[in-house]
Amino acid sequence: MTNTEDKAAITELLNLYGFALDAHAWELFDLVFSEDVTAEFGPAGNAWIGLEEFKRSFAEFHETLDSHQHTMMGQLVHVDGDRANAFSYGNWLLIREAAEGGPTWTGTGWYDDELVRTEGGWRIQRRVCRLQAWTGNPFVPVPNAEHRPDMELNVLREHAEAGRVAYLNAVKASR
Repeated sequence: MTNTEDKAAITELLNLYGFALDAHAWELFDLVFSEDVTAEFGPAGNAWIGLEEFKRSFAEFHETLDSHQHTMMGQLVHVDGDRANAFSYGNWLLIREAAEGGPTWTGTGWYDDELVRTEGGWRIQRRVCRLQAWTGNPFVPVPNAEHRPDMELNVLREHAEAGRVAYLNAVKASR
C-alpha cells in the first residue's frame, strides 16, 4: 500500500466506527479495533482493555438510549511503516426520551488514535477520547454499570502543550 492508500484506509476505518456504533453493529468493531485495544473515553468516564470488554460495555450503554449519532470529521493521519497515528474530531448526539429534563445531550471533542497494521488491515490499538464541550441535559448519558460520564471539558491546546496528544508527538518526531 502507498502512503495515500494507507491514509484513505485509516480515514475509512475512523468513519466506520461512528456508523458501527450508531447502527449497533458491534461486530464491525472487529474491523476497527485490535483485540488488545485500550480505549480511554473521558466522556464515558472509563477505560477498557480488550475488544470484547469494550464492545460489551458500549453495547450495554448505547442500548439504554433511544437514538444517537456520532459524526467523525477533520481526520488527520500520520503513517510510519506498520504503525500510524490519527486525530479526528467528533460530535455526539445522545437521545433518551425518558430522561428527566429533556431528551437530548450533545457533546463535541476529539479522538487521538494509535493504529497498527494487521493481516486484516489497519486497527486502532489505543484510542483516547476527550470531551471539548457539551450542551443539553446531563442526565441523558446517565451512569449505568461502569459508565460514569465525565463532563469535564478539555482544551486541546493544553493537552498538546503537556505532550498528551500522540498524533502531534508522532508528527513532531518525524520532522
